[in-house]
Amino acid sequence: MKQAFNESGDNNSAPWWKFGLVWMVWAGPAVVVVASFITLGLAIMMPDPVILQAPTSNGQTAAQQARNHAATGNQAKPGLPTRP
Repeated sequence: MKQAFNESGDNNSAPWWKFGLVWMVWAGPAVVVVASFITLGLAIMMPDPVILQAPTSNGQTAAQQARNHAATGNQAKPGLPTRP
């Protein structure tokens, strides 16, 4: 009978599961697949609520107001008291 030899001439006939590199190659993607199913389960069980908030009186959303406030600096709105 012939025996299989690798390039270095050693007889390497151990089963695949006894090599640590095989487990490292399979473990990364396996962990990602498990984590994705956990994330999917959490997303299905606890969905985010839908917020039905009407725009403010002048037609701007809160994000637009914050953007405009950041762009204009610390200018006070007319009719509001200013900080000392």
